[in-house]
Amino acid sequence: MRTALTELLGCRHPIVQTGMGYVAGARLVSAVAAAGGFGIVASATMSLEQLRDTIHEIKAKTDQNFGVNVRADAPDAHARIELLIREKVRLASFALAPDRDLIRRCTDGGVLTMPSVGAVRHAEKVAGWGVDAVLVQGGEGGGHTGPVPTTLLLPRVVDAVGIPVVAAGGFFDGRGLLAALAYGAAGIAMGTRFLLTADSPVDVRVKRLYLDAPLTGTVVTTRVDGVPHRVLRTPYIDGLESSGRVTALLRATRHAMAFRRLAGLSWPELVRAGRAARHGRELTWAQTLMAAGTPVLLREAMVEGRPEFGVMSAGQVAGVIDDLPSCGELIERIMNEASEGLDRLRAVR
Repeated sequence: MRTALTELLGCRHPIVQTGMGYVAGARLVSAVAAAGGFGIVASATMSLEQLRDTIHEIKAKTDQNFGVNVRADAPDAHARIELLIREKVRLASFALAPDRDLIRRCTDGGVLTMPSVGAVRHAEKVAGWGVDAVLVQGGEGGGHTGPVPTTLLLPRVVDAVGIPVVAAGGFFDGRGLLAALAYGAAGIAMGTRFLLTADSPVDVRVKRLYLDAPLTGTVVTTRVDGVPHRVLRTPYIDGLESSGRVTALLRATRHAMAFRRLAGLSWPELVRAGRAARHGRELTWAQTLMAAGTPVLLREAMVEGRPEFGVMSAGQVAGVIDDLPSCGELIERIMNEASEGLDRLRAVR
């Protein structure tokens, strides 16, 4: 299946694996790339040296193209882009809109750019700055998300920009891929579906929680870092949602202290990290500290296998997924389903 996305990224199938903190490392990305999809490394939870080592490990496992997600507001964002240029990484993706200087440097260095957007005006803005593609995530998606569902947001963005659009939020099978293509997208991006594969490094106990979640098993909360964040509904999240101001501040302080020790930050550096994570919003001190300590919450669940003390970003598709295939099996299944769906549509016509 050839689309504008496969031509742009040089992959066999129009399926992108999104950058998920502590999940999208060398193991998952290389498996996706080898299966013909396009994997993206989540670098926000890596040091610059760890990112370099991860890139080298992926290159040792596969000769296929892949990308790296970079936090545009990270203090070393420009250094990370320079690393991508030196290593000839195909794509830089951004969860937050990059500034024009970052985009220009990527373009000059031969690295493609694809920011994630959740509104038409954001897509128009970055398209005007010269990005190569945009990833549009609807409200069904996991992690930071907006209120508009993919089915309404996607066609509006497709109509507004003249570059390849990748659809995210609610995709897990071949029928979804066909639907996205029918709306005008050039491909789909999936996070939760790739998290729930045999190639994902997430602890099997955590995967079981995802698999057991009902369709209503996720919730959008602002208590994690002040920004709407779709996560698995757990007793821990319920506690965050119901806690008062004093309890919230004590809890946030505890997590921030743990992150400070983990990252080797001073208290002023920790506060600056929290403020940088506010995404331009006015936050309470508890929310600011929670924003700074979010990496610890992710690490507890995804790395340490302790979901009772962590935060687990999850798309609503967690409620309809019931197996753990390899990335190769998953991508082959999706493409077969899409082919069968095309045959059915041709019969109708």
